[in-house]
Amino acid sequence: MKKVLIITYYWPPSGGVGVHRCLKFAKYLRDFGWEPIIYTAENAQYPVYDTTNEKEIPKNLEVLKYPIWEPYNLFRKVSGRKSSEPANPMYVRDKKQSSIDKFSIWFRGNFFIPDARCFWIRPSIKYLSKYLNNNSVDAILTDGPPHTNTRIGYLLSKKFNIPWLADFQDPWTQVDYYKLLKTTKLADWRHRRMERQVFEQSKKITIASPSWAKDLEEIGASNVSPIFWGYDESDFANSIEGKNDSFSIVHAGLLGFDRSPDVFLKVLKDLCTEIPEFALNLKLDFAGQVDYSIKTLIQQNGLNDNFVEHGNVVRAKAIEMTRKAAILLLPLNKADNVKGRIPGKLFECIRARKPILCLGTLGTDVSKIIDETESGVSFEYDDYDQIKSYLTERFKLFQEHKNTLPESDYKKYNVRNQVKNIAEYLDEIIL
Repeated sequence: MKKVLIITYYWPPSGGVGVHRCLKFAKYLRDFGWEPIIYTAENAQYPVYDTTNEKEIPKNLEVLKYPIWEPYNLFRKVSGRKSSEPANPMYVRDKKQSSIDKFSIWFRGNFFIPDARCFWIRPSIKYLSKYLNNNSVDAILTDGPPHTNTRIGYLLSKKFNIPWLADFQDPWTQVDYYKLLKTTKLADWRHRRMERQVFEQSKKITIASPSWAKDLEEIGASNVSPIFWGYDESDFANSIEGKNDSFSIVHAGLLGFDRSPDVFLKVLKDLCTEIPEFALNLKLDFAGQVDYSIKTLIQQNGLNDNFVEHGNVVRAKAIEMTRKAAILLLPLNKADNVKGRIPGKLFECIRARKPILCLGTLGTDVSKIIDETESGVSFEYDDYDQIKSYLTERFKLFQEHKNTLPESDYKKYNVRNQVKNIAEYLDEIIL
């Protein structure tokens, strides 16, 4: 069987969505003639932990680990953050950004290049060079961000002349938060230089959406193809399909300040005032980290009694919540590159066959997939009237026990089919 070295920072016991990209690659690659070998950090400081992901690791999988030093514990001490609070204020905040937060983001963008895991690059090259001198592999696959993974793949591919597939969950310099780093001209040049080196050295590039694939090609990449996150049918095998007694609006995942559903919450407030039964039945079930500004909006709209903050939950619980929802809330980033932003949970929402209410710019890859699979409706963030009309209609259907979706062909988004595509790309680059 052909062998592929997969370099990934996120690996069990990591929780959150990021771990599932390479974990699912490893789970299904053997079905298509590839034996994965995992290289990951021995003592990573993950923002979320979920030990239940360990059951997804294939039997007898070779997993290589090497220690990593990360600056997040130092940042916690300097900023006074508790271990239970978010260590990275760039995505979700527990309070208003302090001057220390702003400085740390600037420092990260200008001195930790390509990212805050950069201190893992040199020791990883040394460790993996020894491994590759004694063990042959047919290909290398990296998954970024963190683009420390990407940098390690670039240096190893160049040193050993091993075909390399560079996978991207998010773009590098085109990602929405890159502007928040406030890089100097020198730091920006370094980021872009490393990015160009990926385009030059890799034999194949994959990324999480069709629009982002085109964006990469516009800045010099070639042979780029989308690989969707997909859903794993086995994740649904042991979960119970059903519905809550309440009109439950569910969001499972990180809900940052760049996805603030202010008009949506105003609609809920007004419906609670106008329709007493709506107020009695409404429930906002949010799992994962929620930015403090959104919790403030919930309070300001008088929805505290309807709001349940579940915090970080294990994957099985998140899927159970998704399958029992009346409405699945899917807010997209308010960012320039939102057209290609496809949250990993989209595909689990589609598989759950519960109505999706997507907020964001129309014409995105997400809205096209939702339309294609007849899984819900997309609205602009500020479209008060249409959002209100849709929720009113869905609540009426909920009361009549008819809040269902039509049958649809969504199986091409099964993650096993996505891994089959990855295996075919690996076959191509070793010819």
